[in-house]
Amino acid sequence: MKNKLFILYAIVTLAISVGCSSLSSNKNQAETAFTLQLLHFSDIDGNEDKALKNLDNFSSIINGIKNNSDYPTIIVSSGDNIIQGPRFYSAEHDKVSVLTNSNNPGSADMAILNRLGVMASAVGNHELDAGPEAFAGAISADNSSSKAWFPHLVCNMDFSKEPFFGPGTDVEIEKSCQSIENLAGKLAKSTFIEINGEKIGIVGASSPEFPSITSTGKIEVFPSQGSDIKELAQIIQKYVDELSEKQINKIILLAHMQQISIEKELASLLKNVDIIVAGGSNTILADENDILLPGDEAKDSYPLLISSASNEPVLVVNVDADYKYLGRLVTDFNYKGIILTSKLDPDLNGPIASTNENTILFSGTPDQKIIEIRDAIQEVIKSQYSNVLGFTNVFLEGRNSKVRTGETNLGNLTSDANLWYANLLSDSHIDISVKNGGGIRTEIGNAIVPPGSTDPKDLTLTPPPENEEAGTKKGAISEGHLRAVLKFDNGLVSFSVTAKELKDIMEHSVSASGEGEYPGQFPQIAGMRIAYDLNKKPRTSKGTGNRIIELEVLNKDFTIKDHLVSNGKIIGDPKRKFRLVTLSFLADGGNSYPFNLLSSPERINLFKGEGLNQGVDFSKDPQESSFAVTGGEQDAFAEYLKCFHGTPQKAYDIEVNDVNRARIIQIY
Repeated sequence: MKNKLFILYAIVTLAISVGCSSLSSNKNQAETAFTLQLLHFSDIDGNEDKALKNLDNFSSIINGIKNNSDYPTIIVSSGDNIIQGPRFYSAEHDKVSVLTNSNNPGSADMAILNRLGVMASAVGNHELDAGPEAFAGAISADNSSSKAWFPHLVCNMDFSKEPFFGPGTDVEIEKSCQSIENLAGKLAKSTFIEINGEKIGIVGASSPEFPSITSTGKIEVFPSQGSDIKELAQIIQKYVDELSEKQINKIILLAHMQQISIEKELASLLKNVDIIVAGGSNTILADENDILLPGDEAKDSYPLLISSASNEPVLVVNVDADYKYLGRLVTDFNYKGIILTSKLDPDLNGPIASTNENTILFSGTPDQKIIEIRDAIQEVIKSQYSNVLGFTNVFLEGRNSKVRTGETNLGNLTSDANLWYANLLSDSHIDISVKNGGGIRTEIGNAIVPPGSTDPKDLTLTPPPENEEAGTKKGAISEGHLRAVLKFDNGLVSFSVTAKELKDIMEHSVSASGEGEYPGQFPQIAGMRIAYDLNKKPRTSKGTGNRIIELEVLNKDFTIKDHLVSNGKIIGDPKRKFRLVTLSFLADGGNSYPFNLLSSPERINLFKGEGLNQGVDFSKDPQESSFAVTGGEQDAFAEYLKCFHGTPQKAYDIEVNDVNRARIIQIY
């Protein structure tokens, strides 16, 4: 009997003990072990005039929250921090670079992000619009004030084949799972921040559709089957797991997917991700406690609450673009790193509009360095972009992937300008114009995939929009555009070439072309037509090539003046001569052009400053534009625009050349 009582007593005691332990465990799971304040924004890629004007209140609100909050705080961007245009290129001007200590396009934006306190960013599609080289330059200026003070994170891209990233370059590619302390201005898959003794993991990911909507160059983007979100989730999960293995149990994903539906789907497919900061869709998430700007409407609640693949809560957040809103999420985690959703406070969380009222509410003051940089950018925009030289009704194609692979309307325009200007100043008749596509650094106009789309069919190509800051009309081509497009402002050079030499020059111009290649030497021409076949042997430094199938010198009306090459063979006397205008960069051997090996000694510089100006009458320069060096490519283009497209009524309007007027034809 005593034994039975003892056993019963033991069972009851054990039951009580287990019950108390369970209650204690449940209590711990419901208790806050750590509170995090996440401030976030993205997509500074829309109306740059309004974005710049929002900076006063935006920086004031950030400063007010940081200075008057006891919560451990992380500030992040989910990408699209820069975009080609007046703001991007204003960084090259002395008035801006003296403040940022860099003249790399986009570096002024980086300096602003630094001052805002950004700690990590995803890579947006607009970061790559000007190509990988420009992105590298924007985030890797040589000094501390304009170099990005934070890493750009992306786990589903491989930058190793791009020559501007990796060992020996200004942008190192770091291993995943490293402390953020050593990642300023670098690329990484993931990182972690230690704050108040807690480690917060951050992973970055970008839309697999980037190759279709921006200029990725030789960057590989995964998965290659863009729309396979499950495969993308598997890639992201690998880097989340690496952080988890380091006992990091609070993880943020910065995801620039363009469509918030994809970020929501990722939330349901991933494990151990707590917060996803979406990007690229400009989706306003808000609740009834949030006061939005006039005309804005919330698309869904803030934050979105989704169950993960392991049935744990994931919060998805997003705000609208252009410094209009700062997103704030204050989150409690239990000791396992699981979000305590019951403690989410709608009065604290949500989008904070960049208004004077909120600046006062949060007792913030603007960062004066940001305002100095912003004011300098606006001054440059007003000065350079208000100096209108001509007009276009169409988008002028100067994107890296286009001018280095085929004929474009902007390539034709600048080549025509060089040929016209050379004939204006020279005593000798100039027959043809040759320049390198790599010398055209950007487009004139907007090439935009609208927020919320990853479909390349949605890409819109428009002429330059109205610029409120500069006071210009739609379609205006300005000094600022020319400085950005023809950044190097090479001088024009003229000399004679034989038919044989001209074929050799054009063989070189297409010798590096091929699938997935974007050689800077690819030609943009005027006064002639070429047809080439990439299946033929390319020219090398040790021998001639046979890719040029046809070569014709043309009259102004595109009728044939001289048929030099037919079926790959030179017709007639190979020593007959033609006069050519090109850029000083190429004439001196740039892009390995064989000009400097030519037998002709008849070089004439059509630009002032270095002699060899025999037979040049600079008094014939129309002098309608004076911002650039006389005889340089910027001056030639400016004078040409003033003469032929100087009013809206005479705006340039050729979008695509018909086959009869094509200048560069690839034979397949």
